[in-house]
Amino acid sequence: MDSLVVIIYLAAMVGFGVWGRFKAHNQEDFLVAGRRLGGLLYTGTMSAVVLGGASTIGGVGLGYTAGLSGMWLVFAIGLGIIALSLFFAPKIQKLEIYTVSQMLELRYGKGSRFVSGAIMTAYGLMISTTSTVAYATVFHALFDLNKVWSVLIGGGIVILYSMLGGMWSITLTDFVQFFIQTIGIFLIMLPIVLSKSGGISELFSSLPESHTSPVGIGWEAILGYILIYTLGLLIGQDIWQRVFTARSPGVARWGGFSAGVYCLLYAVAGALIGMAATKIVPGIEVQDDVFVAVVDASMSPVLAGIVLAAALAAMMSTASGSLMAASTVCRQDIVEPILARKDIVPERGDGVGAGAGAKDAATDGSDASASASGISGSESGSGAKSTLVRSLVRETGDEIRDSRIYLIVLGVVTLVLAMIMPSVVEALTVAYNLLVAGLFIPILGGLVFKRGTIVGVMAGMILGAVTTVIVMIVAGIYANEAIYLGLIASLVGYLVGSFASKPTSPEVMAAWKERITR
Repeated sequence: MDSLVVIIYLAAMVGFGVWGRFKAHNQEDFLVAGRRLGGLLYTGTMSAVVLGGASTIGGVGLGYTAGLSGMWLVFAIGLGIIALSLFFAPKIQKLEIYTVSQMLELRYGKGSRFVSGAIMTAYGLMISTTSTVAYATVFHALFDLNKVWSVLIGGGIVILYSMLGGMWSITLTDFVQFFIQTIGIFLIMLPIVLSKSGGISELFSSLPESHTSPVGIGWEAILGYILIYTLGLLIGQDIWQRVFTARSPGVARWGGFSAGVYCLLYAVAGALIGMAATKIVPGIEVQDDVFVAVVDASMSPVLAGIVLAAALAAMMSTASGSLMAASTVCRQDIVEPILARKDIVPERGDGVGAGAGAKDAATDGSDASASASGISGSESGSGAKSTLVRSLVRETGDEIRDSRIYLIVLGVVTLVLAMIMPSVVEALTVAYNLLVAGLFIPILGGLVFKRGTIVGVMAGMILGAVTTVIVMIVAGIYANEAIYLGLIASLVGYLVGSFASKPTSPEVMAAWKERITR
């Protein structure tokens, strides 16, 4: 019966994907749902994309081993969403772009897009791969499939509904998944396992103090979660791409804040479920096995099916959102700019296009503003598409088709990685470390520091990434020193490079100011 419930859920996801197919009419619909999501849809989809397998399966497992303080991984994610929504999301929403790398180019000028795009693509692939491995374990447990078939079937469903309607399909499926998560975790699983363990008062009185303290895991571990996950959530492409879907700055701020609060509650719920599981299914050695074990031990087949569908919803929503993010960045910031060079005039040694059109585009703030979002020159008031616009976002005549191709290709890469990667946890840690150490300072600086320059950006990215890699090699992948020293190196490189170079050109700054103040 539990398998039947999950099969019905998977069929419904494909159905919502088909529905989204009819709502995606152009590139903006496919990549950012037409930038017209209201508060309810936005809150649900933002919650769904950040609460994946690590938050659900991992959160319960941490509650099992560390007690109440096991909430801090997911709690740090919620803090990141709240900070992003209150302080930066309204400004980000006004940019009307598609990627984080385009924000860097719009703010600093050309030079960083390829490197930042490569880091973001790798990050998105690792998040999607980790989620794929997570839901493949559920498929294995439910249907007794081996790893290859579990990955192929589950991943094929995610690729299918994501490919059909892009962000519209993902938005619709994510909202349903958010609804299922809420019912499965808060209304079914949490009350049942607390009751089975004797009630919350009995549970807390029977556990050691280290398991009932909100900081029992230790301040060093808590700080590590905040540095990696809170800061990572502030700059991740998968999160920014959801901000781009909001129809107004107000929706981006308060819808995102609501999603962040939901994450905080989800963190506490997962930890409590894990604590209760110590009484229901004691002696489990692998913490990631706790979720399925406590479901099997405490619920009827129908309720178990709903809760397992909730877990799958969490994993698949994160996988689809991360896959969409990786494919968008790969196309918009890595491949298409390279292909577009064939269509533009060569540049002189001083970096200015030889043709008059290139010169005009480079010095026209409105065209520079339009280029980063991929809109035409007429939409920005210039009348005709400039050379700079063509160089930033190459139009092929069928952007939806091209976006689908990139999504399918990177989806296949994700499936291969999920089948062969020996340790997805290590890969995920490396991806987050490089993301935060390499990009956090340049991105935050672009939003709050007017003197930042492209030289500072490149110095910050390179020093932060190289330092992090060296420390991980010397001290180990899980050493917190990697992120500490990486951030310090990135900050030093960014500041020194910025002050040692000429300020960003007035034209670029004017286009940036126009975009964020409108």
